[in-house]
Amino acid sequence: MENTTKAAINWKVYSAMAVSVFFWGFSFVWSKQALSFYPPITVIYFRLIVSVVLLFTIGKIFRKLQKVKIADLKNILLIAFFEPFLYFIGENFGLTRVSSTVASVLIATIPLFSPIATFLFFKERVSWQNFVGILLSIVGVIMVLLTDDFSLDADFIGILFMFLAVFSALGYSLVVLRVASKYSVYTIISYQNLMGVILFTPVFFIFEFKDVQNIGLQTEAIVPILQLGIFASTIAFMFFTYGIKHLGVIKANTLSNAIPIVTAMLSFFMLGEKLNSYNFIGIFIVVSGLVLSQMKRQKINLRRFKRG
Repeated sequence: MENTTKAAINWKVYSAMAVSVFFWGFSFVWSKQALSFYPPITVIYFRLIVSVVLLFTIGKIFRKLQKVKIADLKNILLIAFFEPFLYFIGENFGLTRVSSTVASVLIATIPLFSPIATFLFFKERVSWQNFVGILLSIVGVIMVLLTDDFSLDADFIGILFMFLAVFSALGYSLVVLRVASKYSVYTIISYQNLMGVILFTPVFFIFEFKDVQNIGLQTEAIVPILQLGIFASTIAFMFFTYGIKHLGVIKANTLSNAIPIVTAMLSFFMLGEKLNSYNFIGIFIVVSGLVLSQMKRQKINLRRFKRG
């Protein structure tokens, strides 16, 4: 009876993880679709609004939201500045210049830099698994960016934007440690997204509001924005948190390394993005390096709470 119950729980956990990975893999495709109609800040702004409404509604109904102390608001604001503010600026502007597959592979390198951050800021030793994993994934990323004639198949500015997202996520991870022991993941995500809406509001109205008025309501863009807010920024987070509770951070994070593979397949069928043999090998190497780099748990964990 006990084994049957355990098997049922495992089935639910891995199903939840599969759904979250699928939605986050899809998020790069949805973002690409929305960005073909609306400018980047607009897509981010309305995605966050949808997510905040859902998170706070669900949080109030099921009493998942904790009250944040005034003394911690500055840390929540700093968290929101790194992510979603800087992170989504980097990701969405990057997606206007690189393919969904390239973007997802570059974002997937975030866990690689966590050991480096722990070494620089907390003097944590970098294990040989981390070091080899980092080197492997760097080689893999380069291969993902190559064409058949070994030239660069990605816009350099787009790559820089994507790395802005990567390093913003690391900054987020360092700051979130200050409040992670005080509040639940759900509470932190809800309030950081709310702060993100506040930060993006003046930027949206100053730089893109007039453009959006001229563009008007585009159903083809509204649908992926709703999908981003509902599935990628809300449901995927809740499912992933459920997975962490039962599998632990390391196993859950390792499973999330499948996101670039999901994005590559979806981009091929839905966006017509082409991949050569070097790209496929590169994706495999990146994922292998990511898995290897996480084989040994760090004393101070810098896993991001969000993907996609």
